[in-house]
Amino acid sequence: MKKLLPNTSPKPIPFTRRQFLSKTTMAVGAVTFSFPYVGRVLGANDRINVACIGVGGKGDSDSSDASGCGGNIVAICDVDQNTLDRKAKQFATKFPNLKQFKDYRKMLNEIGKDIDAVTVSTPDHNHGVAAIRAMKMGKHTFCQKPLVQTVNEARMVRQLARENKLATQMGNQGSAAPGLRRAVEVIQAGVIGKPLELHVWSNRPHWPQGVPRPDGEDPIPDTLNWDVWLGPAHERPYKKGVYHTFNWRSWFDFGTGALGDMACHTVNMPFRALKLGYPNVVECELASRTYPETFPKTSRIRFEFPEREDLPPLKFWWYDGNPKDALKPLRPDGKAIREIVNTYDELPESGALIIGDKGKIFSPDDYGTKFFLAMKGKDEYVAGDQHDACKDVPQTIPRSPGHMTEWFRMMKEGTPAYSNFEISGYLAEVILLGCVALRVGEGNRMEWDGPNMRSPNVPEAAQFVKRENRAGWEA
Repeated sequence: MKKLLPNTSPKPIPFTRRQFLSKTTMAVGAVTFSFPYVGRVLGANDRINVACIGVGGKGDSDSSDASGCGGNIVAICDVDQNTLDRKAKQFATKFPNLKQFKDYRKMLNEIGKDIDAVTVSTPDHNHGVAAIRAMKMGKHTFCQKPLVQTVNEARMVRQLARENKLATQMGNQGSAAPGLRRAVEVIQAGVIGKPLELHVWSNRPHWPQGVPRPDGEDPIPDTLNWDVWLGPAHERPYKKGVYHTFNWRSWFDFGTGALGDMACHTVNMPFRALKLGYPNVVECELASRTYPETFPKTSRIRFEFPEREDLPPLKFWWYDGNPKDALKPLRPDGKAIREIVNTYDELPESGALIIGDKGKIFSPDDYGTKFFLAMKGKDEYVAGDQHDACKDVPQTIPRSPGHMTEWFRMMKEGTPAYSNFEISGYLAEVILLGCVALRVGEGNRMEWDGPNMRSPNVPEAAQFVKRENRAGWEA
């Protein structure tokens, strides 16, 4: 494992646990959403000028969705000229004056005054830098999950959204699903009693992971701006197919592993329903062979949460690993998943399981769009929309007109989007602590002071809380 270097903690942005509980309770379960306040509402008839940073992969659909919601796409930005050309061709008729850029810094400097909002759909390591730069300029922001790459960046985007009164939304589209919102209502109504344990597992990685850095370098394609692709990360040689366009997820410098890829989806529903807040302990309990620069193939990480309002302490275990890999992935033990195996004959490849003192709720998909209930003493799960215990639970959370539509509505009307940065930034910050725990090493029990973003007993964690960006790419 890479040798850990001592470092000082970054200066924290003040945000107490009490502030979190008072504000996010409204965001996760109230009848009306009154936080955060959006100051610069554009108006129902205003044409919203949108610039799209990253238009390949999810950026392709994010930019198209912004257009479909009535956004006037004034500029697109991507490090790959082939990707830019393809998207420009799609937009040619609808947006004939569309501008193209390969560097989002140049785009924001040159035409920032003409932009109301941005979408950010780059690899993880550029999320925070791009979003923070735009938000400091007062731009409403939609950013793909895991929102940012570091704990410090997560705190910064929440602070900027609050201070600048911006409309924000993270790209965890399952937030808009009625099933996810219904599960939150059912759990908070006490149907499964006091929640005691949370188990979430993922079938990721679907990319090469647990590997060393390859030797040598390859010619950089003429169509690719490799320097801008690296962005805030340290310089390294280009290797074809190793980083760009998709396999960057496994690398500490560029991605956040399976946790960053999927936990902002699979932990989204339980995070809201259980009012998790900051953990006070995070530990990587077990991992496959570790490498200096990439996430392991499989790992099990434990988060411990203290009492929250009327909820008891809770332990949350995260498990990742691809079942199709020759290395058997880590998964919950048989007692926790007995009813799931009885219902499905085998454990689904991914899922979220909440264990209460009166029953269990299981969501078998990556996005929390469906949930099933097994009350105590029952051997099988029943669909939540058919279970008698759920029928009298009132609807308390408004249903969504569409995930991207929520962001546009927030810009025009001020109604907070369900995954605005106040709640999604908090979710991302907690999830990214799992990456920090993994970096400080297996079996290293990391106590955590959430408001001050520091570990009182593992000071070397600080170097993974805040990244030292390359010159010219400061957040």
